[in-house]
Amino acid sequence: MAPPLLLAVGRARGGPEAALFEHHNARLRPPLALRELAEARGSPAEIRRREGAAILAALPEGALAIALDLGGEMPDSERLAALTTRWAEAARPLAFVIGGAEGLDESVLARADHRLSLGRLTWPHMLVRGLLAEALFRAQCIRANHPYHRAWRPG
Repeated sequence: MAPPLLLAVGRARGGPEAALFEHHNARLRPPLALRELAEARGSPAEIRRREGAAILAALPEGALAIALDLGGEMPDSERLAALTTRWAEAARPLAFVIGGAEGLDESVLARADHRLSLGRLTWPHMLVRGLLAEALFRAQCIRANHPYHRAWRPG
């Protein structure tokens, strides 16, 4: 099966955000295959519509689509590990989707099999790539009982 896909609106221009993604993505097994989609122009609604159409066209047929969305499930690391196990067991191509500055179109959210939030804060979309890669790496470590993840939390 193909490696998980990361569909992201916008082009990385180097810098610390791209380095963060590259650092954590290189640790993933297998790493995410990044496919960048062009940012659209127009009104906010038109941008969402155009970028949404590009995302839907780029999704592999039958893919299990995970949309990064502020209104999505906000799991802790252990729950994300359980989710990634379930997604892997689905035996479908896996695609994570990060929208552009105007967010994801309703058509993309309707197509998504799962909506995932990295918290209620708004993050720069280039930074979200690195945060997602780190969270997925941490989830892999949890599943493998690797010491990278420390389960201790203040009570």
